[in-house]
Amino acid sequence: MKLPLIFEIKGNSLDDGPGIRSVIFFKGCPLSCLWCHNPEGMRPDVELSFDQRECIGCGTCIETCPLQALPGTNRFFVDRQKCNLCFRCVETCPGGALQRVGLEMTKAAILDQVLKDKPFFITSGGGVTLSGGEPTRNMDFLSGLLQDLKTHGLHCLLETCGLFDPERFKKLIYPHLDAIYFDLKFWDEGLHKQFCGASNTTILANFASLLKFTRDYGKVLLPRIPLVPTITDTDANLRGIAAFLQSLGVTQAVLLSYNPLWPQKCAKLGYNASGISQPIKEWLPAEQIHHCEDIFREYGIDTK
Repeated sequence: MKLPLIFEIKGNSLDDGPGIRSVIFFKGCPLSCLWCHNPEGMRPDVELSFDQRECIGCGTCIETCPLQALPGTNRFFVDRQKCNLCFRCVETCPGGALQRVGLEMTKAAILDQVLKDKPFFITSGGGVTLSGGEPTRNMDFLSGLLQDLKTHGLHCLLETCGLFDPERFKKLIYPHLDAIYFDLKFWDEGLHKQFCGASNTTILANFASLLKFTRDYGKVLLPRIPLVPTITDTDANLRGIAAFLQSLGVTQAVLLSYNPLWPQKCAKLGYNASGISQPIKEWLPAEQIHHCEDIFREYGIDTK
């Protein structure tokens, strides 16, 4: 079985489920959302990150690179056309400005890291959250990892974009989960294709199917709607999603406030933050968040 790439295991998280949690971030996603707040998780391959704020200007990496892929004149510092990802620059960078993004990890290695925090999970009602990227791209590996986590009595939560094979998911993944956080970004298929790079037909169908499945088996399925200014937070989009949820009898959802830090992450990876003419660099105003909450409240859906 091919090992997945993990780009971070974040401990002491309070934002990705109940209690104190460790979040495992898998690399690779079937969507390409233009505002993705984890752009380092979109591509399934290992990458090189350069953080200019950490660079001390010593020039060690430039001298080390055998392909002269660090000319210093490139907008993103690294010439991605020349770089072969040997990571010699990472090994010699004294300031930590250059980092490898993505590391193959065995189930044992992941368990060894997260189990160190088991006392915090127990005392806080926390556990392990699987995020990304999109963890379900690695269903066979994920199934085995979840089974191992459950043998240690850990609460397991999945954060997903919803684009996966539903039958394999129900067979391999669902039995070992305690909760699913399911992102719904658009109601309109055309907008979903424009901003996320794929149709949302399967995503909406998967949510409806999982909701029925969840009610039969008593697990948590929580829809989450990211509020991206002028893109997903429009009245038309939110009303479409709210009406869809209402038709399914959903009474609880979460609105995810916009994170304006993603353009900085894109720059570290040499991405142009394209597709959005002027990436919004401010947090969503409180009054707009309240307005979005009011829309869902009209449809009988609590977002608190």
